[in-house]
Amino acid sequence: MPQAPAPPRSGRRHDREILSLALPAFGALVAEPLFLLTDSAIVGHLGTAHLAGLGVAAAVLATAVNVFVFLAYATTAAVARRVGAGDLPAAIRQGMDGIWLALLLGAVTAAAALPAAPWLVGLFGTSPTAAPHAVTYLRVSALGIPAMLVVLAATGVLRGLQDTRTPLRIAVAGFGANAVLNVLLVYGAGLGIAGSAWGTVIAQCAMATAYLVVVVRGARRHGASLRPDAAGIRACARAGAPLLVRTLSLRAVLLIATGVATRLGDAEVAAHQIVLTLWTLMAFALDAIAIAGQAIIGRMLGAGDGTEARSVCRRMVGWGVVSGMLLGLLVVVARPLLLPLFSTDASVHRLLLPALVVAAVFQPVAGVVFVLDGVLMGAGDGPYLAWAMLATLAVFAPVALAVPALGGGLTALWWVMGLMMAVRLLTLGLRTASGRWLVTGAVRG
Repeated sequence: MPQAPAPPRSGRRHDREILSLALPAFGALVAEPLFLLTDSAIVGHLGTAHLAGLGVAAAVLATAVNVFVFLAYATTAAVARRVGAGDLPAAIRQGMDGIWLALLLGAVTAAAALPAAPWLVGLFGTSPTAAPHAVTYLRVSALGIPAMLVVLAATGVLRGLQDTRTPLRIAVAGFGANAVLNVLLVYGAGLGIAGSAWGTVIAQCAMATAYLVVVVRGARRHGASLRPDAAGIRACARAGAPLLVRTLSLRAVLLIATGVATRLGDAEVAAHQIVLTLWTLMAFALDAIAIAGQAIIGRMLGAGDGTEARSVCRRMVGWGVVSGMLLGLLVVVARPLLLPLFSTDASVHRLLLPALVVAAVFQPVAGVVFVLDGVLMGAGDGPYLAWAMLATLAVFAPVALAVPALGGGLTALWWVMGLMMAVRLLTLGLRTASGRWLVTGAVRG
């Protein structure tokens, strides 16, 4: 027998909670790419070779850090469950296990990146003039990887504790510090591109310290141990492994799409990069709702309230549809203003317009996909998310690779990107409708 719809008052209450978590989360998400934007603006005045080197090094660094985004996602879900169960000491203890895992992974990644920097830069076919700058930036920045991963894990802890305002404040402060340090070290101290890297490392370390101060205070207040627990760290790693598979599969989709665009031609790959940049920017807004979903769903399932979890899931799906429609409409209406911002090439504009419309059309689908992704992450349904993304990759890869062979262009490629989102909607929608994710309790069995 179908459940009666939630009363309007319950819906408004859910809306307030979703917004209270999503809006600060969106601000923190937007602050993250501003680090690279600041670095690019400051380093760009050093010369073209310096900026090219920064671009290569930043791509390597972003990949090395972003594959571990599960440190935030898995920690959010696990901490939120224990919050819902009313066990704050266990919630913070769970968060500390995630932070210790982040330190371990960060140390290993940094140790590997330092000697491998020249080889990693060489993989991109970097020019001889840009390569030394890329190696310098990557080697210095690698020292900050442990701090960057701690920031991810600690952000997950606070989200799980239903706090997205503190991450926003720390992110804004970190961005400001990064900007000031870059100017002082690049020009004031005359360190060049190395100064830009050191500015980012110092800012990231300061952010990690601020997070640790907040978490440690919470641990002492609730009597939670701060010592590393081998069993807890292993449990965090096991919970995060499926989300790592999911993230790598999604990265593979994006790399394949860029590779196909490259085979289509220079104008095509330039237009593709612009559409992908706008797609990513819209994803920040939609991901903010997903982050709210992770925190709220995890807490409700931890409290044993599967009925309310399903209710808030429906509400967030509505938010995802409406947000996606608004974003898509905004892109279509603003496209005459957007094109000159990115390129003055008429051939790029010609390719960009239809591809941008396709990307806009699929924004409502993307809105639902992001929400359901967050709901299932909050439920700790990582293994299913891994298999679903692998299935999506298996469908996407052969179709995308066939685009050049069949004479398709950039618009065809973006229709395939839309197909990818449709497959994700199908797999995530079926799982959500099945109710198998509604596993209650402080720990998902």
